[in-house]
Amino acid sequence: MKWVKAPEALKAFIEKAMEGKPCEKRPMFGYPAFFTNGYMSVGLFQDKLFTRLSPSQQESLGKRYGPLPNLEPMAGRPMAGYFVLPERLYKDAAAFDAVIDEALSFAQSLPPKAKKRPGKTPPAKRGTKKGREG
Repeated sequence: MKWVKAPEALKAFIEKAMEGKPCEKRPMFGYPAFFTNGYMSVGLFQDKLFTRLSPSQQESLGKRYGPLPNLEPMAGRPMAGYFVLPERLYKDAAAFDAVIDEALSFAQSLPPKAKKRPGKTPPAKRGTKKGREG
């Protein structure tokens, strides 16, 4: 399945919404994403806007907007804790801003994610290719 580009209007919207927020912009899946405390917190995937939600936030938003679908960049492989936000939520600037602030607070409450140390990838185990004996 071919991925589609994010609509320019949605990219502009998320860029403006995230201005001044305590996060770092980095690409993820080739789309803009925002990281807090080392964790991806908010981003775009194709024409979808997603965020990482605490269990209580997911429940609260689910009651107001109906079940929130998990972000699923690869079919059958949902990303736990990441949910696609309904378009009607981000049409309401105040409600959207509150959701994003709460999502960023949740990411900040998590233990800092360890940075990966640069180094060599460990060599593959010998004798693991098909047709070889160990």
